[in-house]
Parts: sequence; C-alpha cells; structure tokens
Amino acid sequence: MHFVVGSKLLLIAFLSFSKPVKPAAHYAAAKRKANKTVKMHRHVRVRHDEAEVEANYDTGEITPNQLVEFAQTLKGIRYRYGSSNPDKGFDCSGFVNYVFSHFGISIPRSSSDFAPVKGIDISEARFGDLILFTGTRSHHYRSAGHIGIVISQPGEPLVFIHSTSGEENGVTETAMNERYQRRYIKTIRVFKNDAPAEEEEAITPDDTETVAR
Repeated sequence: MHFVVGSKLLLIAFLSFSKPVKPAAHYAAAKRKANKTVKMHRHVRVRHDEAEVEANYDTGEITPNQLVEFAQTLKGIRYRYGSSNPDKGFDCSGFVNYVFSHFGISIPRSSSDFAPVKGIDISEARFGDLILFTGTRSHHYRSAGHIGIVISQPGEPLVFIHSTSGEENGVTETAMNERYQRRYIKTIRVFKNDAPAEEEEAITPDDTETVAR
C-alpha cells in the first residue's frame, strides 16, 4: 500500500520536472513584443489628431446659411447611437452627415474620419464649419469622438449645433464652454468661400425722389 502511493508520488514528480520549460529569452521577447504593441497603439492615437490634408468638399451652390437654417429645423430630435435617420434619432456624426447629405454634400460618416483633415484657427470659425471634440471617454488620447456644426460668426461667442447623448439627449445648440474647450480638437472649413452677397437694387434718381417724398 505504501509502495503504491510512493510510486504515484514519484511518477507525478517525474512528470512535473519533465515538462519543457520556456527559456527566459522567450519571456523577454514576448515582453518586448507586448511593449512594442502598446507603444504602437499610443503612436496611432497621437497621430490621429494630426492635421495632414487640406479639406476638399464639393458644396456646389449651397450656402452656409442654407445649411445652418436646415440644421436648426432638426432641433429636439432625440439622440440615438449609430443612427442618421431623423425618425429614429441621430448620433453626433449621423446628424451632421444627414444635414450635409440633404444638400448633396458628401462628407465622411464618422467624426474619426476627419482626423487627418487640416483644421483652421478657432477664432475664424463661422457658419457651416465643422467642429471636432474628443469623445467623453477618449479625451486623454485626443482622438475625435464628437462633432458639430458651427452656427456663429467670427467675433461672436462660438456656438455649435450637434446631437448629444448628454442632458439634452438630442439635437441642440451649445455655446463653447469650459467642458467643450477641454475636449476641443479642431475646426474644419467645409465651404471654401463666403456665399455671394445679394446685390442691392440700383436706385435711380427718380427712385431717390420717390423715397425722399
């Protein structure tokens, strides 16, 4: 009886010592690979915020005023993740994409797709510009996760319209506050030139007399 138990213990001990042991070099190589992967991910996240290419969108004859006026008609539509359907709701990029698509203007669907696009100085932000922010959970990495449309002019307090999952829970207008300043990434110019001003009717001398009367 003691002999059988002793034999089993010896067999277990033999099998445990006979298992191949990975050399320390293997663990060192695996650790270097893991560290390299982490560094690479961090590098990608940092570059995600860099401006690299000029914005180039075909806006046709549409004016920034037309775009903003239409966007404001959508205020109050609820927030819905992943949706660009006004009957169901909008997420931030779904709302922006729906507004531009309404006028046949093609822009990226996701806010993160604007990462390589060159921005402008925020002090120059005006009607129809896009404004990018980090997501609420990714601001430490400076990666785009939220987007809106500027509805103010240079020199005015910056205001943008967007679809938010915050307290408003839908399409709303928001002034740039401390919270969004911390999350701000950049502003992108979509409309290259200002819409031509409406020509004033020329006043003839006869018209001047009529007005004077």
